[in-house]
Amino acid sequence: MDAVLFDMDGLLVDTEKVWFEVETEVVERLGGSWGPEHGAAMVGGSWDRTITYMLALTGADVPPGTVGAWLLDGMIERLAVEVEPMPGALELLAELNGAGVRTGLVTSSLKPVADAVLEVVGRHRFSIVVTADDVTRTKPDPEPYLTAARLLSARPECCAVLEDSPNGVAAATAAGCRVVAVPSVVPIPAVPGRLVVPSLLEVDLSVLRALF
Repeated sequence: MDAVLFDMDGLLVDTEKVWFEVETEVVERLGGSWGPEHGAAMVGGSWDRTITYMLALTGADVPPGTVGAWLLDGMIERLAVEVEPMPGALELLAELNGAGVRTGLVTSSLKPVADAVLEVVGRHRFSIVVTADDVTRTKPDPEPYLTAARLLSARPECCAVLEDSPNGVAAATAAGCRVVAVPSVVPIPAVPGRLVVPSLLEVDLSVLRALF
């Protein structure tokens, strides 16, 4: 095992509820309404896809850049006070750091959102960070995980990835990584070669090494 790569939203930190709050506010500002089915459809999706979806849903004549600014401002404001690590996340990171295992954060969120989360979680816990600003194509494309592996000089097939969304799982699988899925909002089926667990409390260094 060369490295362990963590998703952020819904896996490392419980931001899915924060995203839903901000998305609801933005869509209402656009003159529409936002329900759980819309939030679930966006889990693990890209920034641009979310904006496109909101504009199509509401039919509002607002520049995408403006909608993006509303989303970003709302997230940064809330993350300053609402970042909550997922159960077992910090304990697993501490074990990996203590054992000298290299770790990376790989997220479809923009860099300012990741920075706000890392202010709470601790940037020092990660050897590298890859955000939507660092790639051309976000999840479910494999580029984010291939980029992380390259930055770590690691072999993708020797990287363990922890993900909570189907898009993230698809990205890691396409990159050739070993995957542990911890479903949050959207179910993820267990298939050969993929470990599915209810929470990171079920994951430790020995579990990750056993993937290989």
